Amino acid sequence: MSVTPAQLFDKHHGTLEAAVQAIHTRGYWTPYPEMPSPKIYGETAQDDGRKAVEACFGREFELGQPGQTGWMATERSPYGVELGVRYPVCDAEALIAAAQAAMPAWQRIGAQGRAGVCMEILERLNKRSFEIAHAVMLTTGQGWMMAFQAGGPHAQDRGLEALAYAWDAMKAVPAETVWEKPQGKNPPLKMQKHFEIVGRGVALVIGCGTFPTWNTYPGLFAALATGNPVIVKPHGNAILPAAITVRIAREVLAEAGLDPNLVTLAAFDKRDATQKLATHPAVKSIDFTGGNTFGQWLIDNARQAQVYAELAGVNNVVIESTDNYKAMLRNLAFTLCLYSGQMCTTTQAILVPAGGIDTDQGHKSYDEVCADLAAAIDKFLADPAVATAVLGAIQSPDTLTRIAEAVEYGRVVRPSTKIEHAEFPRAEVRSPLLLACDAADEKSYMEERFGPISFVVRVADGAAAIALSERIVREHGALTVGVYSTKPDVIDAMTEATWRAGVALSINLTGGVFVNQSAGFSDYHGVGMNPAANASYSDSAFVANRFRVVQRRYHID
Repeated sequence: MSVTPAQLFDKHHGTLEAAVQAIHTRGYWTPYPEMPSPKIYGETAQDDGRKAVEACFGREFELGQPGQTGWMATERSPYGVELGVRYPVCDAEALIAAAQAAMPAWQRIGAQGRAGVCMEILERLNKRSFEIAHAVMLTTGQGWMMAFQAGGPHAQDRGLEALAYAWDAMKAVPAETVWEKPQGKNPPLKMQKHFEIVGRGVALVIGCGTFPTWNTYPGLFAALATGNPVIVKPHGNAILPAAITVRIAREVLAEAGLDPNLVTLAAFDKRDATQKLATHPAVKSIDFTGGNTFGQWLIDNARQAQVYAELAGVNNVVIESTDNYKAMLRNLAFTLCLYSGQMCTTTQAILVPAGGIDTDQGHKSYDEVCADLAAAIDKFLADPAVATAVLGAIQSPDTLTRIAEAVEYGRVVRPSTKIEHAEFPRAEVRSPLLLACDAADEKSYMEERFGPISFVVRVADGAAAIALSERIVREHGALTVGVYSTKPDVIDAMTEATWRAGVALSINLTGGVFVNQSAGFSDYHGVGMNPAANASYSDSAFVANRFRVVQRRYHID
């Protein structure tokens, strides 16, 4: 099957313009249904997706990329499933050379052609959401529903959102114009001018081990749409979702008569290989999600590239008062349990006044808030089937170590316990560890402790809680903060603190929306003003620096 980029643009133009409308209005919109319904995705989609992933086990994942030197298999499933997928190891210089060779034709098809191809890639990804979901689940430890939604449709939303911003920015540049300057009684000066959108160069997208599609698709589609070839470097324990994505992209590119090496997979098992690739002069943009050590190294050393980085942070919630104590606790319990806290948006520090809080159930002391939150977590996890579905499995052995060591950092309000998984007996499932400490114990809570580890921090009062929240964000970064209060002046003070620190605020969440959830086309994921992230998914700044406009002009009569 072959199709032109122009035909693909015509096919998807309506959806693309609806996405542009969505980013300007920021209401609810999505073209990719989040429910894994057989009526939407096909009666056999679930089984077909599982079989497609299992067919990869113990085999070589062929991509047909240049410069292949061998194979690697580094993935260890948090569910204890033997994967054994072998991925091509390719020479970085060969991947870069191939990307550069593919770039001129990609530029020549123009913004419309690139947008059409990218839209087709997203549509193909959506049709294979079940396959990607199984790959995400088995490599990251996410529960099935999260793996489907966050790994599939929600990730596709974020990819389309970035594409919409890219398309909106590029179509604002006219392809050509006639420039005519009056010269009084003399004939006017007339020139024909042409404006070419040119990509900056090779883009490198470095994925993380917990959300290998959701955190990869924004950079992938922002860079690709704006004229840049993309090399995807996945986390060594979550390669399969990225490899499937790259294979689909390469198939679409080839069918459109384009060089598939516009999108390649860089599977390396050594950090120095990634460092060498990241600092290559041809690499002009880097998207990175991960820890501070390597992220800061990229910012400091990959000076030839624009680095879009999402790093560690200390997300926090201020509890000053509430008019729905039970719902507040239930909301926080779910937040702390979801994917065992292995999310860049999960709350770590819960700031509670030493004198307690006023609620609809009467005044609650600090100790009562601690105990009641622990009880809410216990109640939520009472059904093992619900517990394992929401908690998922621990992605990294390092997280298990952090859980074991964290008991030293405060009074244990609720211990982390191991939960047996009925379907995956080898899975490492852990419930949240809840600790109590004082605001003075900054070494305990004022650094990210990734995983199901949270602190109820005793502060002097509500004003002190807001001030501490702001300082945490300014000094250590955060992607999310929350506040519970019945007092408008407290909410106003917290709002102004988040403006100063640059962080997204959730106010009095007691229903079906949680502080660690972020909706494509509506919520800005990250602000770019604090140490946790220097960019946002997505805004115009996320795409605007990925291309340049090169003009040519000449006299006409």
